[in-house]
Amino acid sequence: MSQSQSTPRRVFIGSLFAGAVPVGGFGSSASLRHMGYRSPNEKLNFAAIGAGGKGWTDINSCSTETLVAMADPDGKRAARTFEKFPSVPKYKDFRKMFDKELKNIDAVIVSAPDHIHGSAAMWAMARGKHVYCQKPLTRTVWEAQQLTMGAEKYGVATQMGNQGYSNEGARQCCEIIWSGDIGAVTEVHAWTNRPLKYWPQGPEVVPKEEPVPSHLDWEAWLGGSPFRPYSSAYAPHHWRGFPDFGCGAIGDMACHILGTPNMAMRLTAPTSVECIMQEGKGQYTFPKAATIRFDFPARGSMPALKLFWHDGRNKQPDIPGVPEGELLGDSDINGSVFLGEKGMVTTGCYGERTRLVPAAKMKDYKMPEPVLTRSPGHYRDWIRAAKGGEPSCSNFGVAGPFVQWMLLGVIAMRFEGKLDWDAAAGKFTNNAAANEFLKPKFKKGWKFAG
Repeated sequence: MSQSQSTPRRVFIGSLFAGAVPVGGFGSSASLRHMGYRSPNEKLNFAAIGAGGKGWTDINSCSTETLVAMADPDGKRAARTFEKFPSVPKYKDFRKMFDKELKNIDAVIVSAPDHIHGSAAMWAMARGKHVYCQKPLTRTVWEAQQLTMGAEKYGVATQMGNQGYSNEGARQCCEIIWSGDIGAVTEVHAWTNRPLKYWPQGPEVVPKEEPVPSHLDWEAWLGGSPFRPYSSAYAPHHWRGFPDFGCGAIGDMACHILGTPNMAMRLTAPTSVECIMQEGKGQYTFPKAATIRFDFPARGSMPALKLFWHDGRNKQPDIPGVPEGELLGDSDINGSVFLGEKGMVTTGCYGERTRLVPAAKMKDYKMPEPVLTRSPGHYRDWIRAAKGGEPSCSNFGVAGPFVQWMLLGVIAMRFEGKLDWDAAAGKFTNNAAANEFLKPKFKKGWKFAG
């Protein structure tokens, strides 16, 4: 490995990327802070935007801290969480929660559908609140750009909910590649079996207008999105398949599975993106399956890279050079494989089961000496940062640029042919129509940052 490609020993992972977010001291109990620091023994007062579904997991994963408010427009989906915390104030609209509870909140967890992420996270940061936002961080490229800049502007601790960034195997994969043991990597493949059985996508999916259930505040669920009549095809679960509200399989799994390639390959912005295959294209939803190619330029001593994303697969893709019958990734048909000049390495959805290919090579292989610090856990990583510690590993300075290039693949599914991307100008140079999907359209009167 050349000196320019090597990584100094014991590097904190956030320092590998530009835009690490400084931590400020905001919220209640200011007397216990000095220069942005608060004692690790002092609990954060956090609010939850989204209390059902993933919100249940996120809230309970921060049980060392104090839940002080919740906002969820769907009382039925959030019922389990509401019942567990009967005395915690509850709201339908997160904006009303901020109006009433602002002085009590130090930090916010955003666990709502994708179309709410950007607005909710920015509302929180603009009010000086630390933010943990579920993947895919935002639904559009513009929102990801705004959150990246906003986190730095407001000086809050942030984290995207892509747990693989904190896992041991993800760091080991980086260290194997950086050691030079598989040579220069020029091609990466990543795949998932979603959507398949998880939610419907394709031409047969047609949302039909229905009466709004009594337990749901539909206006609050829509947030700043243009109005759509209620349909059970959207809520409470299948919204992910519709471009108005979600990002398909890319939004669900790419932040996990592409996290290790993003970190290990030190990816910046691609020069082009193209949907080279799709099956079951829907009028209202994303296709049932797609393959998307991203082309990245050389980065320092790392050569130009071709990265392929495959979704809707019930088995791993056929990849030249991989021995027949060799299991890649993990057992859930998710994973990635790095093709180097001297060998290959594969890892699972969250960075687990990292190993050389073929796996028999691991028998006599000695893992490189660690160069990256190890994480205390993804939620703990953020909580530590919110109390004045090092920036978390997937803070918005890291997650924002990652999500920006990843979401270009969502747009590519709408168009035939290659889309050339100019990162400095923030636009596609050969398709004006594609640029229309970089930024969301907000309903009249809605303010992104409040």
